[in-house]
Amino acid sequence: MEKQRQKHLFKWLRAQQSLIKPQLNLNIALATLSSLILVGQTWLLATLLHNLIIEGSDRSAMLPEFILLVAGFTARALILYFREKIGFQAGRIIRNHIRQQILNKIHAVGPATLNRTPAGSWATLMLEQVENLHNFYARFLPQQMLSAIVPMVILIAIFPLNWAAGLIMLVTAPLVPIFMILAGIAAADKSQQNMDALAKLSGQFLDRLKGLETLRLFNRTSEQTAHIEQSTEDFRQTTMDVLKVAFLSSAVLEFFTSISIAIMAVYFGFSYLGQIEFGQLGAGMTLFVGFFCLILAPEFYQPLRDLGTYYHDRAAAIGAADAIETFLHTDYQIAQSQTIAQTTAQTTAQIPVQSAVEIQAENLIVLSPEGNPLTQQLSFTLSAQTHTALVGQSGAGKTSIMNAILGFLPYQGNLKINGVELKHTDLSQWRKHIAWVGQNPLLLQGTIKENLLLGDIHATDEQIQQALTQANAKEFTDKLGLEAEIKDGGIGVSVGQAQRLAITRALLRKGALLLLDEPTASLDARSENQVLQALNQISQQQTTLMITHRIEDLKQCDQILVMQAGQIVQQGHFEQLKQTGYFAELLVQRQQDIH
Repeated sequence: MEKQRQKHLFKWLRAQQSLIKPQLNLNIALATLSSLILVGQTWLLATLLHNLIIEGSDRSAMLPEFILLVAGFTARALILYFREKIGFQAGRIIRNHIRQQILNKIHAVGPATLNRTPAGSWATLMLEQVENLHNFYARFLPQQMLSAIVPMVILIAIFPLNWAAGLIMLVTAPLVPIFMILAGIAAADKSQQNMDALAKLSGQFLDRLKGLETLRLFNRTSEQTAHIEQSTEDFRQTTMDVLKVAFLSSAVLEFFTSISIAIMAVYFGFSYLGQIEFGQLGAGMTLFVGFFCLILAPEFYQPLRDLGTYYHDRAAAIGAADAIETFLHTDYQIAQSQTIAQTTAQTTAQIPVQSAVEIQAENLIVLSPEGNPLTQQLSFTLSAQTHTALVGQSGAGKTSIMNAILGFLPYQGNLKINGVELKHTDLSQWRKHIAWVGQNPLLLQGTIKENLLLGDIHATDEQIQQALTQANAKEFTDKLGLEAEIKDGGIGVSVGQAQRLAITRALLRKGALLLLDEPTASLDARSENQVLQALNQISQQQTTLMITHRIEDLKQCDQILVMQAGQIVQQGHFEQLKQTGYFAELLVQRQQDIH
């Protein structure tokens, strides 16, 4: 990773801390108080040792000092406990905030963009990489301030007693951060490589797991196992590289810290032997001064050593922030950019929606998220409360039109919903009026009722039963019961049953526009007929747009749009199209495929 990129990411990470300013300030204040208590403790301890060894004082006379010393240890332990709690709370606030930003962006860009990246990579981004930001805010940022505050407090306490000891600390202190920065630069690169390897491994593993049945049928499990083993080995290697840098840098920091403390010990040793006479101030070279300075010497370097330890949290955060910041700030093109949606939220046009919608497209060219044309110029009208089918071979542009209507893809030309241009509307409000049924509907792990309530969380039992009847689903839900458990991936119901549950969910949503994407593609003849009956019934109440390859079932449609190579080559009713043109060719080809 280039240094300029690292600096940019560090600034971005620092900019996020505005949410946790109170927690950071309180953490730093408590740590400063702890350092003041430490100086007082050391003063008491040096005084006790001096009185016991040099003065020969009675121990009972020093009982108050012992009590204060124990109170100091207790106070510092409590402060450390509260600092850990505050740091954890700060990290949690930041993680929740960034995860919410990622979820909002994912919701905004939609499936047309997300499907370009393996699902495992999104899981890594949301979980592992956001988690790697925690210690940066919980530990590194507070420690960065304390590495300057605590040594300054100790220097202020030592210089009036012995300027030479203070000078030794002042001169040797910069060695620690210098080597810490050198190690941190290497650690940031290694951390980014580790995050990239983890994202790659996660994506490959999840994709292979989903396609396990296909791999077994084609006898390709051994090759894919070897492929995952290689990715795992790459991840192991990058993890070990990170650990090597971490352990090496820690050893270097400990080495320079030990040398600095040893120099001070040698100075005091020769001073007590009478070989060195400089550095003494008002108190002289007493045992109290020696103990006080030597006890505080490790504490002087401890904040810098801790910063060196947490510097790897900084490197890990920069490595994780690379993917997070890139995703959040990449301008993925949709029908309406998020910048426009946020800045003009007060003036965004509202689509007048009653029971159904009318969609008009004029010279419409659907674009990819990168701005490349996916279709040619399209002009069509979906009248209110009509059933329109989109047909054509794969890659003709059918799904692109549907994604444009959903607002997930940008476009040129005009696309109006009830007379209002889509790109000038609030897309989140528009999508609330849309119901969708695909060829592989998502059923979450839970009860049948919980899955149905995704359509409308406030639906009553009576409304659910009515929707089940309309979707021809009651015949199996009455047997299974609405509290029957569905496992992850829809295990527990057949494909046809899952499809009818999805239709029930769409009915509960009461959308003004119903989008159907190959709703009968994976069904047997009996299930297909049941689903088509349900769809024909509900499409009479709203505007329906259906993508399908089963063109022999389009006789009930009010309009058919025939697509070829990104353009609409025919449109009309089934009886008008079945004899001529590309639709007739598709119909003949479909009949040959069936027989």
